[in-house]
Amino acid sequence: MALIHRSSILKPLSTAAAASLPSLRRPFSSSDTITVETSIPFTAHNCDPPSRSVETSPAELMSFFRNMATMRRMEIAADSLYKAKLIRGFCHLYDGQEAVAIGMEAAITRKDCIITAYRDHCLFLGRTKDHLTTRVENAGCSKGKGGSMHFYKKEGGFYGGHGIVGAQVPLGIGLAFAQKYSKEDHVTFALYGDGAANQGQLFEALNMAALWDLPAILVCENNHCNTISNPYSNGMGTAEWRAAKSPAYYKRGDYVPGLKVDGMDAFAVKQACKFAKEHALKNGPLILEMDTYRYHGHSMSDPGSTYRTRDEISGVRQERDPLERIRKLVLSHDLATEKELKDIEKEARKEVDDAIAQAKESPMPEPFELFTNVYVKDFGVESLGPYLESFIAMAISYQLVLDLCYRHLEQIGKNSELCFLEKIQLATSGPIRHQKKENIPK
Repeated sequence: MALIHRSSILKPLSTAAAASLPSLRRPFSSSDTITVETSIPFTAHNCDPPSRSVETSPAELMSFFRNMATMRRMEIAADSLYKAKLIRGFCHLYDGQEAVAIGMEAAITRKDCIITAYRDHCLFLGRTKDHLTTRVENAGCSKGKGGSMHFYKKEGGFYGGHGIVGAQVPLGIGLAFAQKYSKEDHVTFALYGDGAANQGQLFEALNMAALWDLPAILVCENNHCNTISNPYSNGMGTAEWRAAKSPAYYKRGDYVPGLKVDGMDAFAVKQACKFAKEHALKNGPLILEMDTYRYHGHSMSDPGSTYRTRDEISGVRQERDPLERIRKLVLSHDLATEKELKDIEKEARKEVDDAIAQAKESPMPEPFELFTNVYVKDFGVESLGPYLESFIAMAISYQLVLDLCYRHLEQIGKNSELCFLEKIQLATSGPIRHQKKENIPK
């Protein structure tokens, strides 16, 4: 007989990693079940909402805590690495929104597809279990290209990581079309923020998905601050009410059903995604609005405090934080002690620290990596012929010019006889193989 626990505390989700977890306070069998109720009801549009009762297990619950703790620690570390100029380009952090990534993964399989925007670190981690090394040079999934915005791993069912606001949604509809064309029993989750919810391409793609009954779920991660420019935030964050006449994003599909979900409640996300997958396979697209919150600004260049108060942020942390909700649920069911949970967080921190150490030791990519995944294999080399390396150096010089100015400008200026590639090599201290000066095209 399964052991049933009921709780009114809304909690997490994630995939099993029980082998790496400390022993539970008391033994449970694999058939033990914990039934929790979502914190608030679902709000539905043109469909009947799913049940608020969600089943989990002690092992799953403990793994949810660890996975979420790892995600949280990874994003805090990314903040520090960015400020130390070890992560370059744009960097958009996900801390506060982890329940969406955790809950979604608990409801689907690796054969289902996920595609998202630039706030992609934790979604990628949930899909692949790769850590900070994913974003660093040769060790990374994108070989250092695109910074932290463009993660990608097809074999993990993760299709980006896209920097153009809303542009990933039509691509996600294309993935769903391929799944239906191939008669697969899988779906695609296309995620976007509330700032992208007004994009015309989203509605065009949704219309096609509805016409063809594609297995697509559009997920609006509504963190209530988007990127539409306004005079008070320098374009980095805009309060929801200033950007959207109708902020009920789950109703935006009109003829397409929708569901509003507490995106800070991992179990609510799990239940909603399970419901959405079943619906999409039978009836076509559905919109999920995840009511969530990010603690950092829009990106690392945005302090996140010009369009909201610090009291607002701390209030969400105290009342709705997804990690703390899981902690309370674990403690309420006597699955672990406070000390054991602290130990799990220490293990997560060490795991991230080890990944950082590995990433720092990773070498810079070779210049030819600039052309990988751009041209069909070898075609880029053939088309450029003997000037390939010179062309690569010139292509990357735009990004290097700031380093050239700030780091080695004086040294380079002393020797005007150095050829262009030699100057680039000095600026980066990198292993760029150069040709003779007279062979470099002007």
